[in-house]
Amino acid sequence: MNVYLTFDIEVWCNGWENLDQAFPGSFDRYVYGRSAHGEYALPETLAILNRHGLLGVFFVEPLFATRFGLPALETIVRLIRDAGHEIQLHLHPEWTDEALDPIIADCKVKRQHLCYYTLDEQVALIARGRELLEAAGSGPLTAFRAGSFAVNRDSYAALRRNGLMLDTSLNRCHAVSGADLGKAWPSDSPFIIDGVSTYPVTVFKDGFGKLRPAQVGACSASEMREALATAADAGHAAFVIVSHNFEMLKAGSSEPDWIVARRFEALCAHLAAHRERYTVRGFGADLELRTDSVATHDEWPHAQMLSTAQRHIEQLQRRLHL
Repeated sequence: MNVYLTFDIEVWCNGWENLDQAFPGSFDRYVYGRSAHGEYALPETLAILNRHGLLGVFFVEPLFATRFGLPALETIVRLIRDAGHEIQLHLHPEWTDEALDPIIADCKVKRQHLCYYTLDEQVALIARGRELLEAAGSGPLTAFRAGSFAVNRDSYAALRRNGLMLDTSLNRCHAVSGADLGKAWPSDSPFIIDGVSTYPVTVFKDGFGKLRPAQVGACSASEMREALATAADAGHAAFVIVSHNFEMLKAGSSEPDWIVARRFEALCAHLAAHRERYTVRGFGADLELRTDSVATHDEWPHAQMLSTAQRHIEQLQRRLHL
């Protein structure tokens, strides 16, 4: 089973007031996460991956650079590239109305999600994001993920027009994700929509029967192991895991969240120890699907009740230690 360790790399200023004053401190936290324990944002994420010999796919959000300039984006790209990992395109259109030079004509009102924009606007936003990321040294881009997983049918036409033929935006745990697709979203296995090869974020049933995304900060280590195992046993071809550059940090702080850090270390150790079963890889051009290659599965990956209970205990511990 192919496993994709994907990371959405974003910079936020914790609000839209006083952006220029807030940005330097926010950039330092979201990119480095410096504390007495180390740099638990991007640097430690990259170090853990390399320690276990695993490839990460980093979906980097570039539109913030329309406000703060290309050098900040180049710093992010350099960190990832120098560590030997893959860079792909992520997009948070919330930055559109903050750009110093307009990207689209209608940019006076903040619109959060990509699916809130017209087809032509989506084409322009994706094109600008790609231009910025490639100018920052990313290398050729082949894959895309929308911020907040917020794609609609127009998004696939926009990706196709931009020559990005692989998407991993769909996430069943987010109502805004693919809300207008209906039966065009047939499976959480890879499939094709409007010519674009689509790899949904993996969703599994937790020990209480609730759907849960395969996200490092949202699952216990044992839940993730069990979801991986049951997906492989059921014959799934792909398992897409999500994380972010800030998930190993405590909320609003640069201090490490040790529970999440241990989860991520345990996940990487598990994948490295079972290379015969799990192939951790990136989103290369050879992943473009043929119509006859799509497979559906009736059985959701799942975790046991004890593992889900462990997650609830961990979440309580995290809240008590904030």
